[in-house]
Amino acid sequence: MLNTAYHPGSPDWLDLSSPDTRASVDFYTALFGWTFDSTGPETGGYGFFQLDGRTVAALGPLAEEGSLPGWTLYFATLDADRTTELVEEAGGRVRFTPFDVFTSGRMAGYTDPTGADFAVWQAHDTRGLDLVDQEGSLCWAECHSVDAELAKSFYRTVFGWQEQDVPVGNSLYTVLTPAGGGTDDAHGGIVQLSPEQTAAGTASHWLPYFEVPNADASLAIAGTLGATVRLPATDVHGVGRLAQLADPHGAVFAVITSAGPGE
Repeated sequence: MLNTAYHPGSPDWLDLSSPDTRASVDFYTALFGWTFDSTGPETGGYGFFQLDGRTVAALGPLAEEGSLPGWTLYFATLDADRTTELVEEAGGRVRFTPFDVFTSGRMAGYTDPTGADFAVWQAHDTRGLDLVDQEGSLCWAECHSVDAELAKSFYRTVFGWQEQDVPVGNSLYTVLTPAGGGTDDAHGGIVQLSPEQTAAGTASHWLPYFEVPNADASLAIAGTLGATVRLPATDVHGVGRLAQLADPHGAVFAVITSAGPGE
């Protein structure tokens, strides 16, 4: 489960790049009940999605012409410069080198060897998101990869993640935990994309999951707001009921109503 202790290697930030930030604010505030707090034009329109005054995600314009809309997951690091070296040694690509964000922290962005983008956050004044693993907030991070075994090897080298294969339906699912963490610290998983998905053009990507009280209701609301369904609401025994969506600009994410004890 995600928590705000933010041990090295665990998800600690999340932001959305959008070609129309106003429209994205309208979509996500209507879907999740978030509010939006802009930091003003001096930061390029970057701002924070909040729930009851606590930051649950962030939003900004597309970084450069030709870049695609999407959610970016950040993972905690104690040293962004050293992580950058490890990414390069493990065969990843540096999208942008480490830089300081005022006094808030230090960040860098990468692409893993299978093509999935991600980033790291080295906290200073801002430790990370204020709220995770609660309704309306990030609760899971999942890497969908064209080569899951290569992805596992890469992230193991960069973050020292521990892996455990658990049965889900008729297949195995790789659960990830930070180095030295236990079962309760699991923060995500790695999934092999099927030949059908890759043939349809699905590339490697990280998929954020948001906890919701009713996945079917969220799916219905998202549809009225212009989202498209990637995976209809589905029950996964012992996990919960989940669905995958693309927002009106194509940024992908998932919603889940997690199973209670014994479900």
